[in-house]
Amino acid sequence: MPHTRKPAVAGWFTGEGAGFRLLGTRCTACTSVFFPREDVHCRNPHCAGGRLEEVPLSRKGRIWSYTDSQYRPPSPYVSDPELPWEPYSLIAVELEAERIVVLGQAAPGVTVADLTVGMEVEVVPGVLHQDTETTWTIWHWRPTGVAA
Repeated sequence: MPHTRKPAVAGWFTGEGAGFRLLGTRCTACTSVFFPREDVHCRNPHCAGGRLEEVPLSRKGRIWSYTDSQYRPPSPYVSDPELPWEPYSLIAVELEAERIVVLGQAAPGVTVADLTVGMEVEVVPGVLHQDTETTWTIWHWRPTGVAA
């Protein structure tokens, strides 16, 4: 049976390599941008509401905050309890054009020791979980100028 790649959350990102982008939505009435995407109504309380359009978000942004995950999260997080826990870094990034903050894991190998507030990072494809049939994909943040 072939190994399949599937997004962990459908409709939140698209593309591969340099074409990889997070997908948000923009209200046509007030131009507010949302991530995660909003497909029902404008979340801006001052907007009467408009049509919501899918928009690719900025590939780059600056670190707004960061931390590390030293413990295994509870379900529904998927991990094998038989394997030792491997900590990872979490980064909150203010996107360059949209000026909204998006949370995500750092790329593998990037630790909190490598990060500073204000550092430029870019979104790259990542893997959340892999089983015998499927690789579940997500996004990662990686400092710019660092090879994958």
